[in-house]
Amino acid sequence: MVVCGDDGLAHRLAAELREVYREQVTLVVPPSGRGGRPPMAGRARAASAALLDRVVTAVNRGGGGSDDTLAPGERVVEAAEPTEAVLAEAGVERAAALALVYDDDETNIRAALTARRLNPRLRLVLRLYNRRLGRHIEELLDQAAELAGGGDGRDGGTAGRGGPGGPGEADIATTVLSDADTAAPALVATALVGTSKVVDAEGLLLRAVERRPPGPGEVADPGLCTLALLSATSNDPAGDEGSEDSGEQGPRLLPDAAAVAAATGRGTVVLEQLSYSGPPLSAGRGGPPFASLFSRRLRWSLAGLVAAVVALAVALTVVTQDNPLHATYVTLLDLFAINEPAHHQSTGRQVLQLLSMLVGLLLLPVLLAAVLEALGTFRTASALRKPPRGLGGHVVLLGLGKIGTRVLTRLRELHIPVVCVEADPEARGMAVARRLRVPVVLGDVTQEGVLEAAKIRRADALLALTSADTTNLEALLYARSVRPDLRAVLRLYDDDFAKAVYRTLRTAHPSALTRSRSVSHLAAPAFAGAMMGRQILGAIPVERRVLLFAAVVVGGYAQLEGRTVGEAFRAGAWRVLALDTAGSASGGEGVPGSGLVWDLPDTYVLRAEDRVVLAATRRGLAELLGRRARPRSAR
Repeated sequence: MVVCGDDGLAHRLAAELREVYREQVTLVVPPSGRGGRPPMAGRARAASAALLDRVVTAVNRGGGGSDDTLAPGERVVEAAEPTEAVLAEAGVERAAALALVYDDDETNIRAALTARRLNPRLRLVLRLYNRRLGRHIEELLDQAAELAGGGDGRDGGTAGRGGPGGPGEADIATTVLSDADTAAPALVATALVGTSKVVDAEGLLLRAVERRPPGPGEVADPGLCTLALLSATSNDPAGDEGSEDSGEQGPRLLPDAAAVAAATGRGTVVLEQLSYSGPPLSAGRGGPPFASLFSRRLRWSLAGLVAAVVALAVALTVVTQDNPLHATYVTLLDLFAINEPAHHQSTGRQVLQLLSMLVGLLLLPVLLAAVLEALGTFRTASALRKPPRGLGGHVVLLGLGKIGTRVLTRLRELHIPVVCVEADPEARGMAVARRLRVPVVLGDVTQEGVLEAAKIRRADALLALTSADTTNLEALLYARSVRPDLRAVLRLYDDDFAKAVYRTLRTAHPSALTRSRSVSHLAAPAFAGAMMGRQILGAIPVERRVLLFAAVVVGGYAQLEGRTVGEAFRAGAWRVLALDTAGSASGGEGVPGSGLVWDLPDTYVLRAEDRVVLAATRRGLAELLGRRARPRSAR
């Protein structure tokens, strides 16, 4: 496996492939001191740089595994750009898969075209933010592989690895992923405690609900199945709350029925509903809706004038015994002061004419105000909205970069009110915020008054997703000083730093939910699964662990083929959740419904041609793919 990148995702992905899938990895990174990696906080940055220097030194010595920090067969190549010579030196011509995870889309595309020429049978995994361009690039690279005689990539990288190439799953020659798309649902889910955790991929929507432990005499609803048991204690004895090193008191993924029954006093994550609860958010039209052209006060003024005209017309009909239509016509002439004076008519007619002229005088400023308001509304239609008065129960989103933009889109699709805070008026997500008509506060979040302008005191949750760790941490600490019980999720680059922040905040604010997330930590499992030739649908965070969802064809997997759904369940490793009858040759015989069938009976026998949706731990998925993971005290 070859991994090329310039930030934390490359290092996280390489570690995922080595530790979980036991693969030999060549890591291509920029030279030390060239600014290839984003800045990290204090000691974590120095420790990481020293670690990389030891790795490079050991590789240059040719020791391979002489240093304790190196896994057997590990190799690091330093290069500023992934040129043809660099890719050849990394062994792309003999590699099973190549991941290009540079932050720049153009760099990844250029390197992918070069790699496809060097090895047409190579499985490619690209990190691209532009989804439309990614679809075209995926088709282009697959066509290039076919024309170069590499087939469609069915065996690309499978031979020689010892893994069972499940039919229909190892035929992915090129996969385009976005770390922002992969991490956004997990970040949204973490902030929305008490609603749903969502994984959305290729039109598939998975929903999971985090539930508190039942009280005395209560019976918890198990939902369709229990995905995880949450940590047993607030202060983890192992010191790594919610991580894989938390011991028996930490979260347990995919427990069996006996473990769920014995886990009294522990919260659970259950699968509850698997359909979208509302229509998708419309893309919006070019102009503002008609109702927003005029203010409420102006609309009431116009309504009052219309009522006055109707009353005058009725009064004129009664006084003059005239036809109602003609009376209305005469009233309008009086209103616009273009009728003849009523010199020789009755007193009632003269009074009505004077009243009509008075209403006409009042109509002029109202019409002028309507014109000015309409022009102002059209002029500011493309401008940023301000948070409305009385807003509450919303989510405050800090940062509209790559990650923040995707999170904003997901929140609006779920019809959740959002207020964004961004310092750069030219940020990537500003256009999206205008299109979705989301209120935005322009300003540095570390400055006094910015969070107050975003109505942080009445907010339900805070998502700090800027690219600077210190900014996210400062914003969280200030928000907690204002609202100690505020739910908060902050994005931190360095995972060790995130753990330290998580422990400290959890101790300082035990009654408030705090989650620190690394985007690379959330995205790496999906990229690693794609490199192994498997379709990873998404990931759901369970405290500081990750539960993966994958689509697998049963054929070729002894742990699944010929077994019932109940027999195929491996506690703590994987569980069959659904059967894709539309994608299965068997058509789902014996199972009701069509398409994705979620409520599978435990007695259903899995056939070779069945395509199923699995929930799996990282190590469980690695074991299912035929690669035994390193033993640990806690799976």
